[in-house]
Amino acid sequence: MDSKPRDVPFEVARVFQQRLGIQFHDQSLALRALTHRSSVNEYPFLIGDNERLEFLGDAVIGLIAAEFLYQRFPEKREGELTAMRAYLVRKETLARYAREIDLGNFILMGRGEEESGGRERDSVLSSALEALVGALYLDKGLDAVADFLLPFFRPEMVRLQTDQLTKDAKSRLQEWSQAKLKMTPSYVTVAATGPDHDREFTVEVRIGGETYGVGVGKSKQQAAQAAAQDALAQLTAQHSSQKSH
Repeated sequence: MDSKPRDVPFEVARVFQQRLGIQFHDQSLALRALTHRSSVNEYPFLIGDNERLEFLGDAVIGLIAAEFLYQRFPEKREGELTAMRAYLVRKETLARYAREIDLGNFILMGRGEEESGGRERDSVLSSALEALVGALYLDKGLDAVADFLLPFFRPEMVRLQTDQLTKDAKSRLQEWSQAKLKMTPSYVTVAATGPDHDREFTVEVRIGGETYGVGVGKSKQQAAQAAAQDALAQLTAQHSSQKSH
């Protein structure tokens, strides 16, 4: 068994709390929040990984984001608020929050996961951020979580206050396609790789039989959104190029 010294995880958790400026009352929660499931061989003496905390943190983040948007945008309707919340809590956004606090460097993970780029992977970072929020909620309550998350949410307001962010990429592409081409985009899954518990899908968006964009995601819906975003980015680039000429 390729295990590491018992004091390493506790020192990692201690330094991370110092960096974060937050001291947990229950150190086992801080430690578990940083424990990726791949770490069992390196740290066999640890009890439990962060996946249950991730489940809890996901719900807590959604609640804090919903209340924040409800208070911040009293004029917005439910559909708009839902789209804005989806942006605030999506995997890519949470991973960006995680990078801001250097969370990736403090995750306890197995050698294989680390060597495959786990510390920079959006899915790992977003899950760890959710677990950290779950742990913080159990240790200090909802107000402490709000104090932690709001400094991340507020800078997103510049993006969120644009009309484009109140609609998802698929909706925007469909509007463009129907207005310009009188056709509706179709989404085709062209590949599915990885084990059942960690699938990755590749989807193409096609209009009139022509491929306009390609996206990859952990679900078909996520991949379709990424494909639509890719198509919109390419259309924007083409439009800019035409204008410059």
